Amino acid sequence: MLSENLSNNEVELCGKVDSELTYSHEVYGEGFYQFFLDVPRLSDISDRINITISERLLQDVSINIGDTVCVNGQFRSYNNYSENGNRLILTVFARDISAHFEANKNPNHIFLNGFLCKKPVYRTTPFGREITDILVAVNRAYNKSDYIPCIAWGRNARFSSALEVGENIKIWGRIQSREYQKRIDEENTITKTAYEISISKMEITSKNNIQFEII
Repeated sequence: MLSENLSNNEVELCGKVDSELTYSHEVYGEGFYQFFLDVPRLSDISDRINITISERLLQDVSINIGDTVCVNGQFRSYNNYSENGNRLILTVFARDISAHFEANKNPNHIFLNGFLCKKPVYRTTPFGREITDILVAVNRAYNKSDYIPCIAWGRNARFSSALEVGENIKIWGRIQSREYQKRIDEENTITKTAYEISISKMEITSKNNIQFEII
């Protein structure tokens, strides 16, 4: 069961450490830390992705601002409850980290195998680009699930807009970060960061176990 849950959520990231290592929390006596990784895109911009790492993995590698590291793990979600309401937090949970980087390696790759848990939302940008917002539930060990927001573009957007809740979907793509402004009162706004999967390829398994691949 555990190995199956590992294979349905796979992340590979390579980039530069962009923040100090800070303490996050403790589970059964094991400490966990967080840092941000600056992951380049093909364009001049990059994605700033939150990484959560166990103290056990820090024994063999140093995490300093400017270091280049590669992280393998899973993209996970959890609910942060506060007096301001419930907020979905997304982070890459590191299972392996190294300072080795291959020049021809894709610096940002994710694979998910999950189930559509919300009706897709189809829209177009002011420039006419088609987008569909998808929320995918990916099973994890111990009867837990991660809820991952994804974005399909173009032909993928048109195809996925007609999908039904509960359908099995496989997704290949990259994790992207996006800053946005949130108004907190009539005069003030704050800058926040949203994370989502930009889909490059999809595969749908129908109720009759027929697979449809969309690229």
